[in-house]
Amino acid sequence: MTPTTLEIEFLGTGTSTGVPMLRCKCPVCMSSDPRDNRLRTSAIVRYQGARILIDCGPDFRTQMLRASDDNLDAVLLTHIHYDHVAGLDDLRAYCFERPFPLYARRDVLDNLHKRIPYCFADNPYPGVAQFEEHEIGDGPFLVEGVRVMPIPVMHYKLAICGFRIGPLAYITDAKTIDDNVVKGLVGVPLLVINSLRAEGTHLSHMCLDETLDIIRRVKPGRAYLIHMSDRMGPHAESHRLLPAGVELACDGLIIKV
Repeated sequence: MTPTTLEIEFLGTGTSTGVPMLRCKCPVCMSSDPRDNRLRTSAIVRYQGARILIDCGPDFRTQMLRASDDNLDAVLLTHIHYDHVAGLDDLRAYCFERPFPLYARRDVLDNLHKRIPYCFADNPYPGVAQFEEHEIGDGPFLVEGVRVMPIPVMHYKLAICGFRIGPLAYITDAKTIDDNVVKGLVGVPLLVINSLRAEGTHLSHMCLDETLDIIRRVKPGRAYLIHMSDRMGPHAESHRLLPAGVELACDGLIIKV
């Protein structure tokens, strides 16, 4: 890649249940199309020499075993929900030389201290994951020299972060996005954004009509949908639902921009 090329590898594109969902016999969960198998949502962004993990859910170990490159420099957390942080303990493999850099809002860091206190102990048990904490706020920050801008969105009543990294805007778990935030994203070359299912509405997640409305307003160069349930429908039929320039992401997909 050239220094100006950004690469995103989708480690997982599914919602909190994953797809197939346990005990579900719907056509998507029973599909033989590998694109319909969705681990919990996470991605690696590679840009300007940095390898940045966005979220670290319960499927992290499996995702990294099949990733195209398992090197990582830091992790960004969008919010504290289990399907986005449950794999942090598996980052121990990245902590042999030094604590692993972790970037998150203060509320997320405080919650992690309660959830996995052994990772933040003054005298940790040998071999546990240890983290170099970086509290993020509303303004830009640097990760391995790469400028990252938080994108504030609402996950029902919970304020969470998307991230703008170079030509990429990455948003997951959003239900509402302020008009001024949308205006600030207009024309972004690559928009990755959540869409839970093809029809209906949900309390805390955008569904397809809501997501497509945001995409129409942002007018990105390309858009890929993530954090999808089985009710998004079969991947092979998605072209019937989506306008030009919008696609369903799938696990293992690598996009360069």
